[in-house]
Order: sequence, then structure tokens, then C-alpha cells
Amino acid sequence: MKPDKFVLALFISVVVAWFTPEAGAGASRVFLDKIASGGIMLIFFFYGVKLSPEKIKMGLKNWRLHVLIQVTTFVICPLLVLGFYPWMQNDHQRMIWLSFFFLAALPSTVSSSVVMVALAKGNLPAAIFNASISGLIGLILTPLWMGIFLQQQGDLDFLRIYFKLLTEIIIPVIAGISVQKLLGGWAAKYGKQLSLFDKSVIVLIVYKSFAQSFHDGVFSEMRFLDLVFLSFATIALFIILYGLIYLITKLLSFNREDRITALFCGSKKSLVHGTVFSKVLFNDASVVGFMLLPLMLFHAFQLFIVSYIVGYFNRKVQ
Repeated sequence: MKPDKFVLALFISVVVAWFTPEAGAGASRVFLDKIASGGIMLIFFFYGVKLSPEKIKMGLKNWRLHVLIQVTTFVICPLLVLGFYPWMQNDHQRMIWLSFFFLAALPSTVSSSVVMVALAKGNLPAAIFNASISGLIGLILTPLWMGIFLQQQGDLDFLRIYFKLLTEIIIPVIAGISVQKLLGGWAAKYGKQLSLFDKSVIVLIVYKSFAQSFHDGVFSEMRFLDLVFLSFATIALFIILYGLIYLITKLLSFNREDRITALFCGSKKSLVHGTVFSKVLFNDASVVGFMLLPLMLFHAFQLFIVSYIVGYFNRKVQ
């Protein structure tokens, strides 16, 4: 299997941030922040442009599948991580746990979920509907989940958070939807270029976040064993979530196409939304890199394992 270029770019940006933290922190951070904010607004504007009402309507009928995917994404996954909170004994452990809970509270991916479902011959209209609606639901539920614990730490300003959500995400999405008929064809034609732009903005935000974290010494207390733990815990979270979805689809007697869609859409987490939300939710810019670390590991693993599973489903069909 070929390595994913986007994943490689993300980890390269972290390495560059390690060697050149001053370039992404300090005085240059304000300039990079403005570029990142403008990029985020454009990402979600084109997200709205690509929300085809016709394709979404096609997927509305299968309500059991939709409920399972959204409940798995926004209820079951956060509760799996929430159960470990009482075991956190000190500030360092709580910070590691919070980064996992942030991962668990995020919406599902959009593009990769749809692509994987299409390759595995799943229910594509339902995948498009759930991948699209998950991002919109996440605008409300992810900040609410995180607010429970950020408020305890005194690191929560709901007015600031929802103002940034409104100006950088919600208004651009609404603007994109309003011109969907005018620009929808153009966005579909240049989908690859828009995807490259999205990924470039995310790489910039990841670099800036980790540069600030390295500059402020946020990772100074992290040991090698912590990194090993993070890696195994993210893999375990994906496997448990995937297994639960598989069991539930068996109990509900889903057909093969719906099972594939539930597995791929319900077990994924969006790096795009996670990167954006991290920029919005956390007042302290230096902790953003720490919060993104489990998400980046999860994203890399989910691409690797789901690519293998797609091949498995295709072999079964053949």
C-alpha cells in the first residue's frame, strides 16, 4: 500500500515545526492566524457549495442507518472515552485524556468516507447524506461536549467560540449553499484542486499549532511511553468503535450496502473539522498541537485500515 501523501505532509509539517518553532510562533503567529482564518472560511464556503440538495434528499429514506451513524459518532464514541475520565489522576493525564475526548467528540469525515463507501460498493447516497450532515451537527454538538470540561478548567468563553463558529464556519457554509446552483458544477469540476487547497490550509494550521506548542514547551512533559500509549489508544478506539458498529448492524439485520456505509461513516473522525475546531475552542494556542496529536494518529490509522477493509469487501463481492 502506498503511503497517503496528505498524512506524510502532516507529519513532515510537525517535524519542520520541531526544528523551526520560531517561524510559526511569536510575531509571525498573527500573520499565519489571518491566513488560516481566511482559508477556513473558504473551505467551508466550498463545503456549502458542494452540498447538493438532490443528493441529500436521495439518502433521507433510510432513517435507521442515519440514526446509527450519528449516534455512534456523537454519543457512543464520546461515551467510550468519557468512561476513563475518573482514572485520570493529575493534570498531565487529564490533558492527554482531553485530547482523546476532543477526538471522540468530532464529526465524521466527508470526502474519504464517501470515496471508501463508493469503492467498497456500499450505499453511496446514504454515505453522502451522513457525511454531509455530520459536519453540520458537529457545529453544535462538538463545542457542547467540549464545553463540559473546558468550563471546569476555566478555559471556556462560549461567546468567543460561537462568534468564531458563526463568522468562520456557519456564515460561509450558508453563503456556499445559497450559490450552490450557480457554482455547484464548477466546484464538482475542480474538486481535486479544491481538495488540495483544503489540505494545504490544514497542513498550515497543523504546522502553526505544533510550532506554538514546541515554542512554549507544551510537549516537554511528554515521554516516549506517552507517545506509545497515544498510538495504541487511538488504534484501540477505532477497533472498538468499528466492532460495535458491526455488531449493531448484525443485530438490526442491515444489508451489505448499509453495513458498509455504517462502518465507514460511523467509525471515522474528520481531521478538517478537528483542526478548525481546535483553533476555535482552545484559548491557549500553545495546547492546540497537543490536542491534535491523537486526531492525526487516528486519521493515519483509519486511512490505512479502511483501505485494507475496502479491498476485503471487494474480494468478497468478486
